[in-house]
Amino acid sequence: MTALFDPTAYPSTSVEWIQKLIAYDTTSRESNLELIHDVQAYLQQQGLETVLTHDAGGRKANLFATIPAADGTRTGGIVLSGHTDVVPVDGQNWSSDPFKAEIRDDRLYGRGTCDMKGFVGVTLQLVPEMLATKLSKPIHLAYSYDEEVGCVGAPVMIDDLVRRGVKPEGCVVGEPTSMRTIVAHKGINAYRCRVHGHAAHSSLTPKGVNAIEHAARIITAIRDLADDYKSMGPYDHDFDVPFTTLQTSMIRGGIALNTVPDLCEFEFEYRNLPGVDPEPILQEIREFIDLKVLPAMRREHPDALVELEKLASAPGLNPEEQAAITKLVRELTRDDTVRKVAYGTEAGLFQQAGIPSIICGPGNIEQAHRPDEYVELAQVEQCEQFLRALIRSQAVAS
Repeated sequence: MTALFDPTAYPSTSVEWIQKLIAYDTTSRESNLELIHDVQAYLQQQGLETVLTHDAGGRKANLFATIPAADGTRTGGIVLSGHTDVVPVDGQNWSSDPFKAEIRDDRLYGRGTCDMKGFVGVTLQLVPEMLATKLSKPIHLAYSYDEEVGCVGAPVMIDDLVRRGVKPEGCVVGEPTSMRTIVAHKGINAYRCRVHGHAAHSSLTPKGVNAIEHAARIITAIRDLADDYKSMGPYDHDFDVPFTTLQTSMIRGGIALNTVPDLCEFEFEYRNLPGVDPEPILQEIREFIDLKVLPAMRREHPDALVELEKLASAPGLNPEEQAAITKLVRELTRDDTVRKVAYGTEAGLFQQAGIPSIICGPGNIEQAHRPDEYVELAQVEQCEQFLRALIRSQAVAS
């Protein structure tokens, strides 16, 4: 793939920036380093210092850059946060190449146009305007990896901010909200469960431990717990789904019809309302395994085992209506409606680190993750207007 940036010619519009970013296949299973290094090169040519924080394998990186205040201050200020990864296109029927963004009917189509390279592209387009403004406080750019698989990258970057004492005063996460303010979201917790049974010929089932059947008991218990939250709450009716949810999403097991399976793996997640402690949910699942499933399995074979592995977790975002960032974004968008969403973002992680956060970005979440994902060009323009107003709000009073 050719480099994203020609050193002598950078994109001149937000749409061109988005198209350039879409050209990188940054599906979460892939590296994002090529995109990150090219964005870093652009920002450095603009005279900005950048900090990269990598994953353990060195295949992925977050990028953090600061446009300092007029007096040189680099601490405090506002973070504009977005993720660089996208979900897969596997098995989806696209009308055009998902990694070659194209305009049709006043919409920009491509994987990530909505979720959320649209916001990232607009922030990059406006860097020269940020630099040309006499800022009273800094503006920070935060681009993370692996948000789509459980906000894996953002904690690494936030830990580095805390270590360096950057202490931003607020954060805008540009997830697709149709440029409306979102003040809260649910937490997300993802786990893999491995059920180890004992193989046997299917004609000798009493000599084996059927891992699939025992996994099914755990999956059913998870569904029963989900039904309890749906029927008994607690509820928060400002959310589109007003209760804590659980679901099993993937399962693998068995090698042949005539073999008792000795291994079954499945993944499940739960999304807790802010204020609902996620740990008791996991504890209830563990207790069911320890008190119900494992004893039954070990009566069939003493080496039977059930393992739980945490894949990802991110806290929910609680409303902070009195926070300066919430008041500012509400003022700039002229939007006082209370909205809360079931999907997760890095906003809860910033809040957990003491950085009040709010969500506002271009695109409709209903278009995310689907074939023919798109963002309305009008939404890109609206995002530009919003961020320009935010930049002006941070200017030194004349």
